[in-house]
Amino acid sequence: MTAVLVQASNLIMRKGLESIIRTNSGLEVVGSASEITTLGERIEALQPDVVLLWQSNDEALLEDLAYFSESNAPAVVVLVDNADKNWATEILSNPVQALLPRSATADEIVASIMAAAIGLVVLHPDFSEDLFPRNESLNRALPSAPIQALTAREIEVLGMLALGWGNKTIAKQLGISEHTVKFHISSIFQKLNASSRTEAVTLGARLGLILL
Repeated sequence: MTAVLVQASNLIMRKGLESIIRTNSGLEVVGSASEITTLGERIEALQPDVVLLWQSNDEALLEDLAYFSESNAPAVVVLVDNADKNWATEILSNPVQALLPRSATADEIVASIMAAAIGLVVLHPDFSEDLFPRNESLNRALPSAPIQALTAREIEVLGMLALGWGNKTIAKQLGISEHTVKFHISSIFQKLNASSRTEAVTLGARLGLILL
């Protein structure tokens, strides 16, 4: 079970994010905070695996994130209005595991939390174009979007494939059978139109589902 702490100054938004997290049986909301300045105390008391922040992309946020530079700090997922190249590059150089727009879907938020929890870095496609301009020859070889949207679990499995994990390791990590892992991988291949693990990971990174 992944423990998540939610921070958002707006009460309605905070409750909305908590509701989204609770839709996934593998995630647990252990607490919330209205101000980022109180996170230190909340983290010490609740020991979350991931902190989900609903923030504006200003200089103050970069200063506030200094707390997370400690080695035992939880993974951080940040939702912002928009992110220019310089700001996004700087925030990702901090201990931020995932950067998403506030318009991200519930599935994208859940998938990013789950990916961040296992050490993967997630950059939403809305931001990836500015940070990593597309190579035209690569554009012709890879699709602009998956044939079907991957589920949160499939994105999690894809992230584990990127780490080079075998089916048995993935099954143990997720608490599922190897047969179920094979089913997820088959679905990933079909949705991404991939014929191998390497191709699926490459496509997933290109589409912004995972960051290598």
